[in-house]
Amino acid sequence: MTTKRQRNPIGGHVPVAGGLAASGISHADDIGAETVQIFVANPRGWATTAGSRRQDEEFRTACAERGLPAYVHAPYLINFGSHTWATADKSVSSLRHSLRRGREIGALGVVVHTGSATGGRDRETALAQVRRLLLPLLEELTHDEDPCLLLEPTAGQGSSLCSQVRDLGPYFDVLDRHPRLGVCLDTCHVFAAGHDLAAPGGVKRTLDELESVTGAGRLKLIHANDSKDVAGARKDRHANIGRGHIGAAPFADLLTHPATEGVPLVIETPGRKEGHAADVARLKELRDGGPVAGAGAGDPASARRDVY
Repeated sequence: MTTKRQRNPIGGHVPVAGGLAASGISHADDIGAETVQIFVANPRGWATTAGSRRQDEEFRTACAERGLPAYVHAPYLINFGSHTWATADKSVSSLRHSLRRGREIGALGVVVHTGSATGGRDRETALAQVRRLLLPLLEELTHDEDPCLLLEPTAGQGSSLCSQVRDLGPYFDVLDRHPRLGVCLDTCHVFAAGHDLAAPGGVKRTLDELESVTGAGRLKLIHANDSKDVAGARKDRHANIGRGHIGAAPFADLLTHPATEGVPLVIETPGRKEGHAADVARLKELRDGGPVAGAGAGDPASARRDVY
């Protein structure tokens, strides 16, 4: 007797400038989201806000009513491998804030980029600093409602500490493979870093390696983004689903791999509500066994001819 595969919730990153529920949930409803990701601080700065207890409760209630798993994306400036102490110190404060706010709004995970070794540092020195600064934050996650910390490998620009899947091994090791540690896999990032998801068997090889390196069950979230650039370009430029160099077929493969069972997919693709709604609908179609090729999507070959 076979058991039915656990469904993948599909949604998007939603704006909250008008309020967590008033803006974020409204956008989620408009695009047909089954899961959401938000910022709880300026994504490109260090400023933080205390949040509003009323808005937090409204957001939690709205997510519960709709069955929406929620996630937080930490600010982009965070870099625990930085040679500049001011940046490293602010990174601690910023991530601690995102983790606290994540708990307050009922988020399941907080996504943070894995950073880079700056100032000519070697990888080992930078990773030692990652351990010194980040492990104490993980040890603070003692409440049942605390979110997991989800490491997001980057596209491989500069002196990235973690871009290819194999780089997650040393990163997990310096953090003692903490039980609250997970992975957010960005399809555009991993493609740009050199994992050719569009090649035959490319998705399977990548996800098999991920489970081998981190262990089963560590993949907690997927950022589902096509890529405007070719595999290995080390450029973080997102394209709409089926409209880039990855194409639609690899997303269908991703949605059937055992490692992704039940894992939410969040789009971070170009465009406004209409484009986001189309990407969410396309992924739902692929999840539900719909055709890889179709109106407005195209197969991988046609997708390569139709890059924005």
